[in-house]
Formats: sequence, structure tokens, C-alpha cells
Amino acid sequence: MKRILASLLLAQMATAAVAEIPCGGSFADFTNAMKAEAISRGHAPADVDAFFRGTAQDPKVLRADRAQGIFQLPFIDFSRRVISQNRIQNGQANLRKHAATFDRVRQEYGVSPGVLLAFWALETDYGAVQGDFNTLNALLTLSHDCRRPELFQPQVYAALELFERGDFDPATTTGAWAGEIGMVQMLPRDILENGVDGDGDGKVTLKTSVPDALLSGGAMLRALGWRPNEPWMQEVRVPGGLDWSRTGLDHPLPASEWAALGVTPRSGALAAPDLPASLLLPQGRNGPAFLAYPNFNIYFEWNQSFTYVLTAAYFATRLEGAPVYEAGNPAPALSGEQIQSLQRKLEARGYDVGGIDGILGARTREAVQAEQVRLGLPADAWPTSELLNAL
Repeated sequence: MKRILASLLLAQMATAAVAEIPCGGSFADFTNAMKAEAISRGHAPADVDAFFRGTAQDPKVLRADRAQGIFQLPFIDFSRRVISQNRIQNGQANLRKHAATFDRVRQEYGVSPGVLLAFWALETDYGAVQGDFNTLNALLTLSHDCRRPELFQPQVYAALELFERGDFDPATTTGAWAGEIGMVQMLPRDILENGVDGDGDGKVTLKTSVPDALLSGGAMLRALGWRPNEPWMQEVRVPGGLDWSRTGLDHPLPASEWAALGVTPRSGALAAPDLPASLLLPQGRNGPAFLAYPNFNIYFEWNQSFTYVLTAAYFATRLEGAPVYEAGNPAPALSGEQIQSLQRKLEARGYDVGGIDGILGARTREAVQAEQVRLGLPADAWPTSELLNAL
């Protein structure tokens, strides 16, 4: 399952780059423009011709890019679907099998084993399902498409650099629909910048070498800002009289202050009393509750889906021994169509909800919470039919 069924939502590190080549129009003309741009950047014409030879637009990539229905599921349903007992058992087995590599990752990058185990599981089922899309065709198709060309065009040139190094075969390199390669699904630019030869064979081989894949993943997380040897999330219990408007990603407090407000770890002690933490209620005040520490935010650099991020972070704690979360009894979730209706109403009130997609992402949650405050409803960022009707 690449990047959580990675064919479901691109989420890897969006850049601020601007697309060099105008998107859309004739795919052949677009490809020729990309070739000309590559030559203007100093790549040898013979290399450019060899790299782009035989490329084609892939309509399956565009269909996968539009298929995001699973992210309309609420956290409880989504996490139960993708976190199986089999995945937990396989994770524990892989931790034992590759203990020395995980120790290196912790020592060199400060990333706890459960974090990479969860990514490895959710992205590719521990390497078993890495994707069979031709990587270059996928990157070119998404570079030509006008939805996110500024993200994908630089990845084509990065793949060209890998090709020139002998580390990328345009004809045979395959992976996820969005161009990610290997066991933990890295884009070409990430491989250039963070690829690690973990097994010492002189090459970075992310599809078949577990040490290369895990150490590269650790290096990428560290480069994205992972704070070494700090926690990322823990499950908590919340008191009924809490001021719910203080919850959510945008309202961090020192963990010790949450404790003073009556928030208690479900088991053990606070992971880091002095660190700032956000209180997350993915399905409102009557559902699961988690404290998210600064490292939690790095997950959004890996994937931009709130549901994926929360699931991956929680799964990492499970793989390190945390119990199954307390689901509680949250109010019924709105359907995808109802969320779209809600998003339209919120946009009409001036909120940026990140698009009308039926997905309850971070920006939609922020807008929901603001409207709950305005309407005098419990401001826990969980939309209900009551809120929808009030709008």
C-alpha cells in the first residue's frame, strides 16, 4: 500500500517551486519543452534524449490522483481499516529482524523504530506492494496535468540526475502512481538529497535494500525537521468541562499546562511535560484524544492528509506497545456529500477550507471550530448535522 494506499493521495513534501513549463496542451509538445529545459540546465543532449525516449502519458495516473475517497473516512474507520493485527505482528517481526538497522536510525537521526515501521507498513506493507506504475511516465503525466505541476516538474529533473548517475532506468523503474519509489516511497528529489547507502554496497537501492530504505527514511525525516529522541504523540483522557476551543493543531500549550487543565495520559506519565503539545480530538470531545508534540507536525511534510498523519502517528505508538485507543462514543460522522456542503457554506463565509473535496482536513477543521465558537456550540472541530443545519 504505497503512501497509505499511496495511490490515494499525494502527500509528500510540497515545494514552493514554480512550474517552469506551462501545463496542459499537447503532451508531445510538453515533453519536448521539458527536454529543452533540461538541456538549458546543462544536461547533455544525448542523456536527455535517452532519458525521455519512449515516454508516454498515463491515464491511470490521473485516475489514481482523483481517487481520494478513503480519506473521507473518519479517523476511527480509517485507522481500523489500515491497522490490522497482521500488520502489527509483521512490524514486530521486522523490528526483531532488522534491530541493528533500527538502532542505527535511532542513533544517527533520533527517529524511534515505531515511526519508520509505521511508514514502512502503511506505504508498502513492509515492501510487498511498492507499485507498478512506470515512474517517469507518472512524473511526466502529473507535471503536464495542471493540478500540481510545480511539485512534479522538479521531480522529473531530479530523476534525470539519478539517471545520469546510473541509479534510474526510465524504462524499468516503477513505483507509486505519484512517482514515489521504494519501500518507504521517496520521490527522486528526496533520494538525491537524503538517500543513504545503508548496506555499504556503494548504491542507494530503496526497492530491495532494507538498510538503504530505512536509513534514507530516517535521513529524510531528520532533514524535514524531526527533533531527535523526542515523542510525537500519546493518547490522553480529557475532562468533560474542558474549553474545547483550545483544542486543535493551532492551539499548543506546554503539556504540563494541559495536565493542569485535567488532561491525563491514558497510561503512564506525560511523555514530555515541558514540550508544547496540541490536544487533538479527531472525532470530537466524545471520541479518541491525543496530545501531539512538535514532531507530529513533521508528519505533514511526509503526507498532507490529517487522517493519514494521525493514523500513522498512532500506529507508530501501537508498534511500540501502546494499547488500542479508546474510541468513545463520538457523534455520527457527516457523509462525504455533507462535508462538501459544509465546505461550500464555510467558503461562502470566507474560510479557506482547502477545496471542496468532502475530506475533513486540517483547514476545514479550523473553520468548523471557528463557526462552532460563533454559534455557541462545543468547539471541538468535529462537524455535526446540528452545525450543518445552523449554517
